[in-house]
Amino acid sequence: MANTILVVEDEEAVSTYLTSELQFEGYTVLNATDGQAALATYESHRGQLDLILLDWMLPELDGLEVLRRIRRHDDLPVIMMTARDYVGDKVAGLDTGADDYITKPFDIEELLARIRVILRHRDQRGPRPLDHLQVADLSLDTTARQVLRHNQLVQLTQREYELLLCLMQNAGQTMTRDALLDAVWGVDFEGQPNIVDVYIRYLRHKVDQTAPQLIHTVRGVGYVLSADVR
Repeated sequence: MANTILVVEDEEAVSTYLTSELQFEGYTVLNATDGQAALATYESHRGQLDLILLDWMLPELDGLEVLRRIRRHDDLPVIMMTARDYVGDKVAGLDTGADDYITKPFDIEELLARIRVILRHRDQRGPRPLDHLQVADLSLDTTARQVLRHNQLVQLTQREYELLLCLMQNAGQTMTRDALLDAVWGVDFEGQPNIVDVYIRYLRHKVDQTAPQLIHTVRGVGYVLSADVR
């Protein structure tokens, strides 16, 4: 399967050239021309992107701010591009989390080589740990213990978070009430079994008020978290 690269560049001629060269090399290319569009494209294709080519000077949000926001959730490889050959810029970009940095004008063969190196190193690392879970537009960052829905932060209690985490770790699979009770409250819990239903209602109120609804009841069995309509 072809690797997918997001090219974030506001100069049309440069964007067209990069897109053409990358497609010739067999990459699938997505494009954005400003910082806000870059973040929107990243969000809508999260998990499908393999690398971002990110220009520093962009309308709306500059490349450094785009990188900061991506790094809150993802270690997706990013190569920064800039017309300024200034060491301070390179340091800032790398400190913010860029994997590499290239100064315009650059030789396309050099850029392609850098892309190949980064993608090869990523593949050699193997799959990334599941520190980020995503179902539709609901995301959970286990490192930051942060939940987002429609790009908005969702405030959860500790128990609500653990219940959502269990559902997302088993997305698409029906979880019985007993399984959820054991996973979230522990096998020695001596309270009322319907506590699961109570907390499911809490979760639905916080994360499932707008379409698509993600938490579904499987009658007589339990619950499943899925983007599929049930």
